Amino acid sequence: MAIQVNYGLLRIARQRQGLAQGEAAKRLGIAQVTLSRYENGASLPSEDFLRRASDLYDLPESFFCQPDTAFGAPVSVHPMWRKKHDVTAHELDAVVAELNLRAIHIRRLLQAVDHAPKRDIPRFDLEDYDGDIERIASIVRAHWLLPRGPVQNLTACVELAGCIVIHSHLNGSAISGVTVSVPGMPPIILLSTEQPADRMRFTLAHELGHMVLHRFPSPDMEQEANAFASALLMPADEIKIALSGRIDMRRLAALKPEWRVSMQGLLYRAQSLNLLTKGEAAWLWRQFNMMRIKLREPPELDFPAEAPSVLSKMVIMHLHAFGYTEQDIAAMFHLHTHTFREMYPIHQPEAPSATATGAKLRVIR
Repeated sequence: MAIQVNYGLLRIARQRQGLAQGEAAKRLGIAQVTLSRYENGASLPSEDFLRRASDLYDLPESFFCQPDTAFGAPVSVHPMWRKKHDVTAHELDAVVAELNLRAIHIRRLLQAVDHAPKRDIPRFDLEDYDGDIERIASIVRAHWLLPRGPVQNLTACVELAGCIVIHSHLNGSAISGVTVSVPGMPPIILLSTEQPADRMRFTLAHELGHMVLHRFPSPDMEQEANAFASALLMPADEIKIALSGRIDMRRLAALKPEWRVSMQGLLYRAQSLNLLTKGEAAWLWRQFNMMRIKLREPPELDFPAEAPSVLSKMVIMHLHAFGYTEQDIAAMFHLHTHTFREMYPIHQPEAPSATATGAKLRVIR
């Protein structure tokens, strides 16, 4: 007997496992053209197929019957613009699949928890500011009432402005971060944990740059988001003072924990502000290569990653305020309990604190 399923989520379930359609069809014991028709809604799968798909994709059968609409890759990781040759189509599919799952979960949680940001994310048209990204970044800092100097906790600032930041393994892909804005929901920013804390901060600032600057994709959007991130984290007038005098490896190492950006980020910023001659910059880049720290800066300069809190607090409120068990929330998410625990390794406090998230969380049921 045929059963109605959400064909978009059937595709998302496969992509979440990193399986090509042909490989999945082989494991499911059907022709690829048959699976293609199921995933495109051209044919209705049988109950027997649903059971086999549940086993292969490690998801309850109920997952495939949810009403949520699946979405595709957002602008900020679109390969046509990003040109990241080390990101495969399967990697991108898996990350988009996780974004879809997270959006479904957040939508469920928001049915009982009100997420009220204390600030907002201003949007700017570059043409209105003659392409002056430095000025736009300074306006954002002023809009958020940030003090002069390093941004102490960028994650908290972004969450105060209504975004939900999530740390994830991102299936080990080469994607460092991705943002999606689903109508009627807060923006969701996924950051890869496969990068050090300084890179995570820059990636978060980069994703924020997309939200501030880019309503539509453009060929220069990645460079513009990088410029915004540098200007936001290292305002020109202030970082010039910090970098005044001789700029060498020792200086860059000393400034890294203070400004909470990488040594290479500081060097790029010094170059963009013409604080170095071409020869001086080339010599410093050679030092990075000779010291073999271009890919991994000295561990002794590492600092802890900023911890996002809004999503975990939402889950904790369900556990405490509503008396849910982990099994209950897993069922609400249409996941197996072990998958829920992998996606939400919640370390529960003695008592839930909604105000600790920065953004206000309020029970609405």
